[in-house]
Amino acid sequence: MPILATKIHIPLSRSKVVRRPRLVERLNEGLHQSQGFGRKLTLVSAPAGFGKTSLITEWLVTCQYPAAWLSLDDGDGEIRNFLAYLIAALQVLEKNIGADVLGMMQSSQLPSTESILTNLLNEIAVIQHDFMLVLDDYHTLDSKSIPLCQPNA
Repeated sequence: MPILATKIHIPLSRSKVVRRPRLVERLNEGLHQSQGFGRKLTLVSAPAGFGKTSLITEWLVTCQYPAAWLSLDDGDGEIRNFLAYLIAALQVLEKNIGADVLGMMQSSQLPSTESILTNLLNEIAVIQHDFMLVLDDYHTLDSKSIPLCQPNA
């Protein structure tokens, strides 16, 4: 499956964007909260046009962690597309991550979502460094085939 490269690259910060150091600081606080245990998930939510993507790109420039970026859209609600793009984003951090999962997805009979995610999570778990994964426009995912979209996931 061909990958649209712009979906997995961190957008460039524009020069005329309003800087928000207070919000960047709040994001950093969440990352390094009490006793050295940072949050595993940070959700940035605001109406369209309020600069969520700009804020996150500003934060990543100042952040000490490498980041994988995935810009989501309506077409990513299908599990094969979502996983292909998620793996492509993660491969920015670790070149061969997800290779087995991509192979599993080539079969005409797709293995169970649980099996695929178990394999991918096992590969992610052995990454030796902290990193960030940004799912931009996450709200566009509206699919029962992607466990992250299910209310009890």
